[in-house]
Amino acid sequence: MQPFAYARAAALPEALAAAAKPGTAFLAGGTELLNWMRLGIAAPARILDITPLPGLDAIETMPNGGLRLGALARLNEVALAPAVAARAPVLAEAILKAASAQLRNLATIGGNLLQRTRCAYFRAAEPLPCNKRLPGSGCAARDGMNDRHAIFGWSDACVATQPSDPAVALAALDAVVVTARPGGTRRIPLTEFHLLPNGDPARETILEPGELITAIEIPAPAPRSTYIKLRERESYEYATVSVALALDLDSARRIARARVALGSVAARPWRLPATERALAGLPPDAPAVRAAVEAGFADARPLAHNAHKITLARNLVLRALRLAAEMAPAETTS
Repeated sequence: MQPFAYARAAALPEALAAAAKPGTAFLAGGTELLNWMRLGIAAPARILDITPLPGLDAIETMPNGGLRLGALARLNEVALAPAVAARAPVLAEAILKAASAQLRNLATIGGNLLQRTRCAYFRAAEPLPCNKRLPGSGCAARDGMNDRHAIFGWSDACVATQPSDPAVALAALDAVVVTARPGGTRRIPLTEFHLLPNGDPARETILEPGELITAIEIPAPAPRSTYIKLRERESYEYATVSVALALDLDSARRIARARVALGSVAARPWRLPATERALAGLPPDAPAVRAAVEAGFADARPLAHNAHKITLARNLVLRALRLAAEMAPAETTS
């Protein structure tokens, strides 16, 4: 680990001004940044501790029934908040299936969105061909060990996946990432926050240098929602495939609206718009539901060793639909 300077920011304008200096990295929970530094993936000249910034750890309900989550709110604080459990159970479930309780007590909801891929070639102790880590060196996973890699949105330059569990839930909730930067603020749909590897694979999010996540907003309650994570072992493991699903039923118990996002299948949480359109108007138990789910995988492009992810993901979506349809939504007044 290379030497670095350390400072604490007391106010947001101060943090943004300091972050304008090249080589500065923000520190919140630190559970990711310290890993990057240990592996030699990141070597910032300066670390700016933003944990003292006031007001960025609040969990608030909005007038329309949605939620505003301060970027510095700890994962366990978000998952265990009664308003989150009632209004967005899919997010609470996703967080509680992410990492260990000890890490969730440190990691922040904003920092979690910035997790980097767990691709073994990217994380190798000795650098291997990886365009994320060594631009222009190639992608060893493209024709190597790729059973855990992307089936959507990949390019020959990179086939890695984004590992965050909360990000998948937030994608299904139509969440918006609120940021601050020297030129003002931005509101970025979560579905556009992470970048596909069509240009520079080393750039993983739409954030600009020095731009800071300040909050995440969930525009409306989704009490009938669920998260399923399939992994090789139950504890402390990243997903092989996951699905976040939010469901609205009409008075006749037909699907008025479905929002479906997959995790660990692309460089971003992957929505299934074709499936969402095809499900509208169907009873959750209709035979046509299976074909509607299949429609979402028409553009899947499995690699040499991960075609099984299509079957797994399709079956998880069907299971999530059944679970969400059977849910008795909790009261959302808390």
